[in-house]
Amino acid sequence: MRTRAVALPTLTLVTGLAACDASARPQPSAVAPAPLISSAPPTTTPSTAGSWDGWEIGAHPLPRRPDGFGEVESTPVALRNRVLPTRDSLPPPADGEYTSAISEVPADVLARSTWQAGCPVDRTRLRYLTMAFWGFDGRAHTGEMLVNASVAQDVTQVFGRLFAARFPIEEMRVTRADELDAAPTGDGNNTSAFVCRPVRGQPNWSAHAYGLAVDLDPFCNPYSRGDLVLPELASAYLDRSWRRPGMILPGDATVRAFSAIGWSWGGKWVSPTDRMHFSATGT
Repeated sequence: MRTRAVALPTLTLVTGLAACDASARPQPSAVAPAPLISSAPPTTTPSTAGSWDGWEIGAHPLPRRPDGFGEVESTPVALRNRVLPTRDSLPPPADGEYTSAISEVPADVLARSTWQAGCPVDRTRLRYLTMAFWGFDGRAHTGEMLVNASVAQDVTQVFGRLFAARFPIEEMRVTRADELDAAPTGDGNNTSAFVCRPVRGQPNWSAHAYGLAVDLDPFCNPYSRGDLVLPELASAYLDRSWRRPGMILPGDATVRAFSAIGWSWGGKWVSPTDRMHFSATGT
């Protein structure tokens, strides 16, 4: 990812994309907006929604902008009410209850992560977490995450609260090194923490590079600044009045859970607005 700072254009393109996506959203008689948090698994599943059929995640590279990000495009119909099922890479919890584990980072996990000798946190200061979560498919799954050792216990407690609230998460896995240089596709939705990268559009290290930040359901909670939206196909989710599973809204269970451990939410920022982002550092 390029790290030079650039002057970004006005909000015109974002506004136009959001309006285009909002105009295509289902009418209440067709698809009722789903509640953010419920006491039961999400009622809208891929088997009933069907709108995700035919869309293959990561299969549609976007042309790059001068700043290195992908071109922002209107959200495909298949992803405007995103409820894709989770593909298990770890065994799901056997009893459907919340389970978590904290350990030193296994060598094979470190090797496929973004950590390298130049990162601002030593590998011995990272911890490997496995945690249960509810998918958009209404099933319990097990995810993985790298975080700073100083926040490992707190993070497992947060995701325990989200599990109890049945907040849906599509994917939770360690970000791979090759993803940092891969062509942008704008349709990812991986919940992750440690990523050895700078702040978007800046030369200084991100809180993610220290393992002190979590991005939660990024497609459902996009980053926006000027005409930039990340992920680049997530413009439909700039409309926060249309509540869909996986969205983070002020005062909800996600914000309260992270606030309880002293973390702040980027959804409160004005420019950029980083709706997916929670951090221990405030940045």
